[in-house]
This record gives sequence, structure tokens and C-alpha cells, in this order.
Amino acid sequence: MAFKAVFFDAAGTLIRPAKPIGESYALLAGKYGKQVPATEVRERFRSCFSSAPPLAFPGAPSKDLPDLQRGWWKELVSSVFEPWGSFEQFDDYFADLFRYFSSPEAWSLFPETVETLSTLRQRGFTLAVISNFDSRLFGILEGLGLDSWFESIHISSRVGYAKPAPEIYRAALALHRLKAEEALHIGD
Repeated sequence: MAFKAVFFDAAGTLIRPAKPIGESYALLAGKYGKQVPATEVRERFRSCFSSAPPLAFPGAPSKDLPDLQRGWWKELVSSVFEPWGSFEQFDDYFADLFRYFSSPEAWSLFPETVETLSTLRQRGFTLAVISNFDSRLFGILEGLGLDSWFESIHISSRVGYAKPAPEIYRAALALHRLKAEEALHIGD
């Protein structure tokens, strides 16, 4: 059976932070009086992110998702900064950081992203995103000019399941009336 669709992860596959995560976190923390080494922040972020619970809220009402998503990130960022003790202006810092990563300017495309999407579209593939991200992804992809390439965008925080849970893939397959063997996923 031939592939009919290509599903993409977002961060790390289509887009990446414009500046390294550790650098962004550390620079902004300095504006709020917290001096931390960017390389250590990067390592803490990786460790905390990989051990965090899934960014998914099964059964949560749509109206609650913005607060749940923000709370998930606030808990993660708080964990990142634990080794450096109290952070008096953490709430203000986090609000600024969350806003920054909501902006398309905080992200960049991989050099081959548009060419790859164009080639796949010309070959007749259905294109979709399946990502363990939050609702900010919609505005980011729109701001980077990527949203129009995709027939659908599935994010874990809205679907209620995070990769590698099969339910998030099943949601995309069902929407496009595809069998699993008809779709390819690129990314983690």
C-alpha cells in the first residue's frame, strides 16, 4: 500500500528556536535579577522536559486548556530554575518567557522546510502536524507562513494524548480517513 499522507512533528522538525533555549531563558532571567549560566539552563531544560508529564489533558474542557497549558509550562520552567534557589520575580519572568515563545519571531524554519513541504504537496500527499505542543503552535505556524501547508494540526494539549500514545496518531488518521499504513510520521 502506498503512502497518502505525511505527518510532521513541529519543534525540532519543521521549526526550531531562533536562539538556543538555554540562552533565551538565561538572558531573560538576567532582566529579572536572576543570573544563571546558559549552558546549565540548557541541560536543566532538557532533563526537566524529558521527565515532565505529557503535555496533554484528557477530558479537559476546551475553556480550561489555556490555563492548563500555561500551568504545565510554569511548572516545567520552575523546575528548571530549582538549582539556583529562590527567584523573587519568577512570575513576571515566566509571563515574559511564555509570551516570548508565543511569538513567531522566537522561532525559525529549518532551511529545507518549505522546499520539502512544497515537493510533498506537488506529489499529492496530505500534510498534517502532530506535535506535543500547546495552542501557541497555531499562531507560530501562521506567523512563519507554514499553517497553509497543512490540512490539519494536532497538538497533544488539545487532543488529550501526547506522542508516543497511539491516540494522537489515530485522531489524525481518522480525520483524514486513512489507515496507519497509509501515513508516515517525520519527527519524534
